Amino acid sequence: MTHRMAFPLFIVSHFLFVGFILAETFSAVASEVDPLIRQVTDVHDDGTEPQQLLTAAEHHFSLFKARFNKSYGSKAEHDYRFKVFRSNLRRAARHQKLDPSATHGVTQFSDLTPGEFRKRFLGLNRRLRLPKDANQAPILPTDNLPEDFDWREKGAVTAVKNQGTCGSCWSFSTTGALEGANFLATGKLVSLSEQQLVDCDHECDPELAGSCDSGCNGGLMNTAFEYTLKAGGLMRQEDYPYTATDRGRCKFDKSKIIAKVANFSVVSLDEDQIAANLVKNGPLAVGINSVFMQTYIGGVSCPFICSKHLDHGVLLVGYGSAGYSPIHLKDKPYWIIKNSWGENWGENGYYKICRGSNVCGVDSLVSTVVALNTKSQ
Repeated sequence: MTHRMAFPLFIVSHFLFVGFILAETFSAVASEVDPLIRQVTDVHDDGTEPQQLLTAAEHHFSLFKARFNKSYGSKAEHDYRFKVFRSNLRRAARHQKLDPSATHGVTQFSDLTPGEFRKRFLGLNRRLRLPKDANQAPILPTDNLPEDFDWREKGAVTAVKNQGTCGSCWSFSTTGALEGANFLATGKLVSLSEQQLVDCDHECDPELAGSCDSGCNGGLMNTAFEYTLKAGGLMRQEDYPYTATDRGRCKFDKSKIIAKVANFSVVSLDEDQIAANLVKNGPLAVGINSVFMQTYIGGVSCPFICSKHLDHGVLLVGYGSAGYSPIHLKDKPYWIIKNSWGENWGENGYYKICRGSNVCGVDSLVSTVVALNTKSQ
């Protein structure tokens, strides 16, 4: 009987210890959260906010409007956005507890509902999927991978761009990967045209009727690579500048192609293979779930819980080995992600997310591209 009881008692004790650690972690996080976040999340039992907290929220909303140059067309719209702002402050506080190794708070998206945010600033087509016959990247050796790696330090990454209020993230992920591949092929870093993809790429998934790259309404990086291969290549951004709208006609000029796709392939879910392809082939086009990105300020994002439903296309440019994760009480390796929301978002336009367990689906949709060495450059 004693032996039969020992194991369950050990299990109970183990979970009590883990629960204690989590409670201490959350407690420490709460004490470090921005007072603004604490203030607006301190509500009465009936769900109402004390008058002094409402006044504080109004003050911080004024600061938010000034910082991000926000204005609204009517009092009704202003009042509605203030209500959304308060809701997002509470949401940021929840994110802070679920993701304590990062910093969450007020961003330029704090007056948008989650639905508005998805529609305006994401754009990975949820209906599109990788074709069954997609080329698989060959298995690469992983024995001598560097501990830390960053293509920005090697000149293969252009400045952070801004997709504006257009669901064209997929086009920025595509150009970013080809810019890096073109740099490896030619030795020159050239900013490529997202607008060409937004206006001209209507490549479709042959296995799913009606699922095509659709400008500001979303697309997929692999179908964009397929379009680029068929079209012959992409133009420079300066020759075909970005407008953040898909209402214009296609202005593709084949004589001004500056980067060409030789081939592209899908990288396996294995994180060592992802790292090996990154090091060998340049920045990688990846999909991610963006739920924690609307409130992200900085740090390494290691959320306890995150959906793997992909809704945003980004660019993987490197990785590091020293991101602290309170849940594991130790350093955790992380990926370095280039986003397309401008330099005022995140860490100068970049996002860091934990490696090791496909956090937020970051390992689920990874593509590598190889560029031709064009002589026109």
